[in-house]
Amino acid sequence: MYELRVYHANEGKLDALLARFRDHTVEIFKRHGMKSVAYWTPTDEPLKGRTLIYILEHPSRAAATANWKAFHDDSEWVKVSTASEVNGKLVEKVDSTYMTLTDFSPAI
Repeated sequence: MYELRVYHANEGKLDALLARFRDHTVEIFKRHGMKSVAYWTPTDEPLKGRTLIYILEHPSRAAATANWKAFHDDSEWVKVSTASEVNGKLVEKVDSTYMTLTDFSPAI
């Protein structure tokens, strides 16, 4: 089970969001069974400079739900999230889509 996530950063906050992922979030994901597949930033407007796109792999939809709960309850995440948003929220909106590979897709 894959999860496509699109983070729409608040104006001027993408660099701080990327730093939070780079320095903390990815490692916390690992601790909670959330496998990072890849991370992207768009190169074209209107998403350029304000969007982070990534894919996570979960064993199942039920596992994804449990993984996200554990992640949000993680004391390190709470501390990091709070500290990174002292000067305002980094993310305006998050889109999440759960997906399965088609039978003709190359293996990831």
